[in-house]
Amino acid sequence: MSVKTFFSLIKIEHTLFALPLALTGAVLGARGMPDLWTLVLMAVAFTAARAAAMAFNRLVDRRLDAQNPRTAEREIPAGIVSISSVWLFTGIAIALFLIVPWAINPLCGKLAPIALVVLLGYSYTKRFTSLCHYLLGLALGMAPVAGWIAVTGTWDWPPVVLGLGVIFWTAGFDILYACQDVEFDKEKGLHSIPAKLGTKRAMKLAAFSHLFAFTLFVFAGFLASLGFAFYLLSLITGGLLFYEHRLVTPDNLSRLDMAFFKVNSLVSASLFLAVIAGLI
Repeated sequence: MSVKTFFSLIKIEHTLFALPLALTGAVLGARGMPDLWTLVLMAVAFTAARAAAMAFNRLVDRRLDAQNPRTAEREIPAGIVSISSVWLFTGIAIALFLIVPWAINPLCGKLAPIALVVLLGYSYTKRFTSLCHYLLGLALGMAPVAGWIAVTGTWDWPPVVLGLGVIFWTAGFDILYACQDVEFDKEKGLHSIPAKLGTKRAMKLAAFSHLFAFTLFVFAGFLASLGFAFYLLSLITGGLLFYEHRLVTPDNLSRLDMAFFKVNSLVSASLFLAVIAGLI
């Protein structure tokens, strides 16, 4: 499997908007920049976790992906990679994720298996609950809490509230993304909020989730006693979330990829920079 195929399989670009969330928690916990070694270990553990989760998801969904015109060209259903090679890759990523956190601190090592259950278990949730979007949010919402624990060895409310915000932010954009598969999900008996409520009502719920996420982001800053600059730059985060919903409508999903990838990358980056500014 080539490096390019590897990056495509695990959607390496998703890491670009997910990793800043863990870094945000770490910066909050350290009240500044953590030491370089901790940051390196965090990056390795986080990347391994995402790689394992994405590869496992591709394995679990391979038959469904083959039947969906939108996903039929993915690496496994298209025959670009073998199932055995993806299983091997997944196993290596899982092993790396379970080992590296012990080098950060004991609490990270002990919590890693629990996090892994959430990360891998998400792949099955759309088979039995329309709340799958919020369970995906939980998988990503662990990131700022993990970042905090990595530098402090303890937990506290600011990263927890920030993580709750990430849950609703993630659920909001995943609901939007699921709007393109409404008919397929209904046909295959899969659960999603757009399939259950319809695209129009689902988009309203996504907008509410993002409004609530923004409120939680701001509240997390308050709990962490961040300075005025945090609230000022948070307006950018809020503006990006608003813009995301201007890009798509129930009748026009043509700009969904832009909303999903580009805008959300900017959301996580803007949140990270807002926290840094609030600590200065």
